[in-house]
Amino acid sequence: MTSQGQSLNSTFDDNCQVKFRETLLTIDSYLGVQDVEHLKFLCRDSIAPKNLEKCGSALDIFDYLLAEEWLSEEDPFFLAELLYIIKQNVLLRHLHYTKEQVERWLPVRRKVSLFRNLLYELSEDINSENLKSMIFLLRESIPKVQMTSLSFLAYLEKQDKIDEDNLALLEHLCKKTVPNLMRKIDKYKREKASQERAPPVAKETESSHQGEKELFSRSDINQLFGALPEVSWQDEHAQSNGGTATPVSVEMLGASVDTLTSETSTKETAVYRMDRKHRGHCVVVNNHSFTSLSERPGTNKDAECLTRVFQWLGFSVHTYVNVTKGRLEEVLQYFQTHPGHADGDCFVFCVLTHGKFGAVYSSDGDLIPIRQIMSHFTAQQCPALAHKPKLFFIQACQGEEIQPSVSIEADAVNPEHVPPSLKDSVPVEADFLLGLATVPGYMSFRHVEEGSWYIQSLYNHLKDLVPRQEDILSILTAVNNDVSRQADKRGTKKQMPQPAFTLRKKVVFPVPQEEFLL
Repeated sequence: MTSQGQSLNSTFDDNCQVKFRETLLTIDSYLGVQDVEHLKFLCRDSIAPKNLEKCGSALDIFDYLLAEEWLSEEDPFFLAELLYIIKQNVLLRHLHYTKEQVERWLPVRRKVSLFRNLLYELSEDINSENLKSMIFLLRESIPKVQMTSLSFLAYLEKQDKIDEDNLALLEHLCKKTVPNLMRKIDKYKREKASQERAPPVAKETESSHQGEKELFSRSDINQLFGALPEVSWQDEHAQSNGGTATPVSVEMLGASVDTLTSETSTKETAVYRMDRKHRGHCVVVNNHSFTSLSERPGTNKDAECLTRVFQWLGFSVHTYVNVTKGRLEEVLQYFQTHPGHADGDCFVFCVLTHGKFGAVYSSDGDLIPIRQIMSHFTAQQCPALAHKPKLFFIQACQGEEIQPSVSIEADAVNPEHVPPSLKDSVPVEADFLLGLATVPGYMSFRHVEEGSWYIQSLYNHLKDLVPRQEDILSILTAVNNDVSRQADKRGTKKQMPQPAFTLRKKVVFPVPQEEFLL
């Protein structure tokens, strides 16, 4: 990235951070002394005790949460959770959340432990008379200072008299003074037991099965991931290392198809926001007829399926048919500067056409690098999409054409003097995903009536797995498995899709309210 580009990105990031701090300042203005004490208690697992003692306002707490990366402009859910717990739901609007949205996300995104939440809930139901009775029972071990129910429970925890696995003293106190609180303790025990019973997900390891012939070579895979060179970008979730950004390399992003989900779907990661005013825009470029290349029967079926599933997911879908190079540039420029991105969660761009190594064909026969298409939506070129996921799905061959069977066609052409290069297909910055129908050097197949193997599998898995709250990389892994098992009538033609990505978080589409209609 050029120094000018780095400067623009830095300026944009600075503006976002200033705006977010202004939001935090507004929230602080509505919080009182008691709210601050409650926040300090709820953050005992997130902020070091010595630092918590220094906090005299909500702003102090926010500063520590920002420094420890528990809170950011891109992912403010932890603060939303805290405000929800202390019943300051009216302030959630400043973070673009509603009470219902927080409740829906809590089971999978909660950061306040079950134990800390239990203590807070108990403190809310322990009145001054109950507290006086509890202190009386423990008078010999409790200092003679004025206490609130929350500071009393915090003291017991600090003295190691209670913890998440030892509630004996707490149960004894509740039974003697406020028996109805036992219901909350019993509920906590059930939830904790359920949490512990959930089997851990074993990490997959990269392996090569002996005796199995590879459908594609490792050199081909390396060509694809050569598009993700070792670079650095400014990431608000960079690890604390003196203010420098975390370098991202091929190895970190995934070196092969085998390791696609070993870290991305088993390790708990943050989730991109999906709660803005609208989901975003989805562009579908559908090239059926060409001036100098063969037609692509079956592609309209793909375009129809993509339109239906992305509309169902809440996107505004825009379809363009038989797009020339000039028209494609107009479309790219239009969406690069589209004002709707500011209030959108995500951006999707689909291309259905013929292709060749890292590039796709326009309807008038020009070969256009995939990187050129994607580069219109970097943070520098399209600031409104900065820090938001940008998903590109390409149904086109990435290698040489072979003789198709009667009902199966290959989306490949073999023009002369075209260098087979996939260099820099994915922009050198965060938040991009490129889903290719096939790995470099290989064909992708399309049924002349039922559509392409890849797009049809993507369509089916989106409508089946989004309701299960699967993230996009898990869905693409299922697509890989599905497509790799398919073959033509003779069983001789196979295909393996290939995702490449620089996503920093999980992309999980909210479950649509309406049932998907076939």
